Amino acid sequence: MGSIKDRVAIIGMGCTKFGERWDKSLDDLMVDSATEAIADAGIKTDDIQAAWLGLLYSIGSARGTLLSQALKLKYIPITRVENACCTATDAFRNACFSVAAGIYDMVLVAGAEKMKDSGLSGLPVSYAPYWGSRVEPPVPAPTQFALAATKYFQHFGLSYEEGKETIGKIAVKNHYNGSLSPKAHFQKEVTLDRVISAPMIAYPLGLFDCCGVSDGAAAAIITRPEIAKNYRDDYILVKGLGLTCGAKQAVLNDDYDMVHFEETVTAAKDAYQDAGIENPREEIDLAVVHDCFTITELITYEDLGFSPKGKAKEDIDANFFTLQGGLPVNTDGGLKCFGHPIGATGLRMIYEVYKQLQKKCGPRQVKDARIGLTHNLGGYPGSFTSAVSIFGNREA
Repeated sequence: MGSIKDRVAIIGMGCTKFGERWDKSLDDLMVDSATEAIADAGIKTDDIQAAWLGLLYSIGSARGTLLSQALKLKYIPITRVENACCTATDAFRNACFSVAAGIYDMVLVAGAEKMKDSGLSGLPVSYAPYWGSRVEPPVPAPTQFALAATKYFQHFGLSYEEGKETIGKIAVKNHYNGSLSPKAHFQKEVTLDRVISAPMIAYPLGLFDCCGVSDGAAAAIITRPEIAKNYRDDYILVKGLGLTCGAKQAVLNDDYDMVHFEETVTAAKDAYQDAGIENPREEIDLAVVHDCFTITELITYEDLGFSPKGKAKEDIDANFFTLQGGLPVNTDGGLKCFGHPIGATGLRMIYEVYKQLQKKCGPRQVKDARIGLTHNLGGYPGSFTSAVSIFGNREA
């Protein structure tokens, strides 16, 4: 297969504040994030030749016209993408292929979601009418990932108290990072005692182990490197892209351990191969991963090769993933604190890496950041879609 490495550059990005945005419509959020991205890139709206829109939920039919109407774009092709929690990253991935192929020179990628206006208190469950013969159990997301947590604790010999404290430290870290992120949904630090004693949502996951439901949007302007250099010196290069979909192997195979997510492992393998990454723990300077729940972030450490299998606890205890650690993770607070408007999340992650690699993150800036990674995980344990993307600045 061919490689995407260094064939696509990001020259502009924008991101709204995430949260309960009762003051903004979906159109407003798309306009705000895209306007910031266009200004950051130093281009005009008329320079955009095509666009991709990541959007999971909408009222009525969802088409690319949602974006063209909001931005008043002039009859350009716009593709709407939906791929669960990987939605925005997959929109970005497909846009990158079009640029790398030389079909378009200047492309907009946008991701947006209005979750709070839906009336849902969380993610909707899967019901039979939408699946035909492939009926999925109507089990809420916290319950599904709580099962992963109890299995992980049992498999690696952690008591409830040890496991609860371990994932609790992830919540404390992400809340601290979120307190340094002006656009994050939640911006207050929490103590470990408060996390551990919080109300239980789905044993052993408490209130602070679960990410927020948010509104928000993010956008990117991409082109090829030879064009990018005409717009700015600190453009960011796409180094690797990986996306894989499971086929319920974990559900159907009796010997599946259920303490790792194979879709993340395989997506990371593809992205690492693209980028030429052989030792991710040492070569990646920061990562923004899919912490829909604290246990998800813990398992992702191991699936991405940041920690040895069953040893993530040791790295968490050693503060390896904090801003001052060897490999900072979720530097902006992650889904846990920045929020999770599903159609926007992947691009919000890229926005954070983009700013980190440009050295523009102020008090949460990672020292000497050159290579960054983003990771999404959509679905449920046993049948995921996972996306891993790697980016580098011109020093990388």
